[in-house]
Amino acid sequence: MKHITLPATDLKVSPLAYGTASFDGKFPIADGLKLFAQYVEAGGNFVDTAHCYCFWEDGESGASERFVRAAIGEFGRENLVIATKGGHIGMNGYPRPDAFMAPDLVARDLEESLERLGLSQVDIYYLHRDDPRMSVAEIIDSLNEHVASGKTRYLGASNWSVERYLAANAYAAEKGLHPFAILQNQWSLACPPPGDLTSPGAIRYIEDSELEPLAVNHIPVAVFSPTANGYFATNGERGGHYERLESRRRLIAVQSLAKERGATPNQIALAYLLNQPFPVFPILGTRNPDHLEDAFGASEIKLNPEEVRLLVA
Repeated sequence: MKHITLPATDLKVSPLAYGTASFDGKFPIADGLKLFAQYVEAGGNFVDTAHCYCFWEDGESGASERFVRAAIGEFGRENLVIATKGGHIGMNGYPRPDAFMAPDLVARDLEESLERLGLSQVDIYYLHRDDPRMSVAEIIDSLNEHVASGKTRYLGASNWSVERYLAANAYAAEKGLHPFAILQNQWSLACPPPGDLTSPGAIRYIEDSELEPLAVNHIPVAVFSPTANGYFATNGERGGHYERLESRRRLIAVQSLAKERGATPNQIALAYLLNQPFPVFPILGTRNPDHLEDAFGASEIKLNPEEVRLLVA
């Protein structure tokens, strides 16, 4: 994988990121390091984690960041671009106040993440969710304190609408402050399950109506669940909550193009994201070395605009 420069930063990152949400305390660190060796050998360097990972395992909140610390020790800080997240809503096993994005709480999340990672600074610090009850001015002002202190080099927003993201960056430009450098939302060729997108802390996916402003503003997007939890790799047997008539039609289109191009359906689904008119970084989350190797092939597939259009037509 060839590294590309994340716009408006000096970070050179691989087109495929590696997410560590599944690297919980039950997964042997040695096995995880073997996967990371495979990823690094393929040119990968963009590592994604979060303060809340993996709270769903009893007593294992922070296990993901502690694994990343081990990976840093194994492969060297200079060879990895580290992104983590804080400011998540409360969930069973992860208690949070109603004001889950309060500046003091986000600051504490960052401090704890740095301690777990064994770092004094991360490359990108994302807000994990959005709280529309807070103004973008308050959010950007408080986040800039962490850039000024040297605890993060750049800022990111996860599960934000493109509209709010642009509003935040407009405020940052007006005040001469550091803006968000990257957006992280769910996106895949499959149709996302319905959900409330307006409540505080909602999970956001890239909507069709947001593609034009993303392209016009050249906004980089890191994508979680880029293969719809295996929907395209398994002929729809996995990722069942994505099953819709439109998802099934797109699956057929993916399979047809995969056969034509001598690729796997999973590679075509990832290539769709990689061949957008703005930078897109799919976040891989697999713990299967064969699936990881298959995903690497997507970075070599060039789709023309007509092929991209036909996959969603």
